[in-house]
Amino acid sequence: MIPAQFDYERPDSLAAACQVLAADDDAKVLAGGQSLLPLLRLRLAYPSTLVDIGRLPDLKGVHDRGDHVFIGAMATHDEVLRSGVVREGCPLVALAASHVADPAIRHRGTFGGSLAHADPAGDMPAVALALEAVFVARSAQGEREIAAADFFVDYLESSLRQGEILVGVKIPKLGADWGFHYEKFHRTAQAWAIVGVAVAVRRSNGSIAEARIGLTNMAPTPLRARATEAALEGVELGDQVRQACQEAAADSSPPADLHAQPDYRRHLARVLTHRAVRAAAGSP
Repeated sequence: MIPAQFDYERPDSLAAACQVLAADDDAKVLAGGQSLLPLLRLRLAYPSTLVDIGRLPDLKGVHDRGDHVFIGAMATHDEVLRSGVVREGCPLVALAASHVADPAIRHRGTFGGSLAHADPAGDMPAVALALEAVFVARSAQGEREIAAADFFVDYLESSLRQGEILVGVKIPKLGADWGFHYEKFHRTAQAWAIVGVAVAVRRSNGSIAEARIGLTNMAPTPLRARATEAALEGVELGDQVRQACQEAAADSSPPADLHAQPDYRRHLARVLTHRAVRAAAGSP
């Protein structure tokens, strides 16, 4: 289909982009375009103006900032995947980036764009939850930080306010006693996850001291599997882990669509969480 008519702006600075957005309540930000352009073609989005931020240097790059890694919103998935800073400081992000669609999309799609799009079937939102990331947003009124737990509001809806641009994301560095894994069940490389599980596990004396689990496509927003996280605390690897992972789908509300029904997604969440926890904890 053909998109509805819109104006196009390509500001030369972040401040100018914020001013354009502040002046037009119906404007939308264009980053890599891999999520927005299909919505425009289907006329599921009707922006009056597209504000192209693709050439703003303030939004690019990956930076080691001591206790965290700062990933610019315009860093592509391929840049994130290949970054030594990311692989060393937050390996779960690099691992999940390798599961995003295919190489062509990873070279165009942006890390910040996939998060701001707030699709619960996307790979990165669940990872951001599991790692307790912090989102940095900028507007004409200034800058603010948003915890990942507060960022995803509803289906395709984030807590970004009108006029705000996601500048980047702070990913806390976790210590050497943490292990990570990402499991994804999908039909083809280009397809969204039917279910995905992002896991970070802290090990101590042969048992699980702490677990963080983010679920993809199990509700209108990405979810933390809190019941399983609590059940895993202090558990030694073995049958107790499998039992704890049976709670992975608790408090979820998975969608029904052409690819899977809710009960199948709940089953997948339990199975994939068990696999991911075992892998993150270093169990064969």
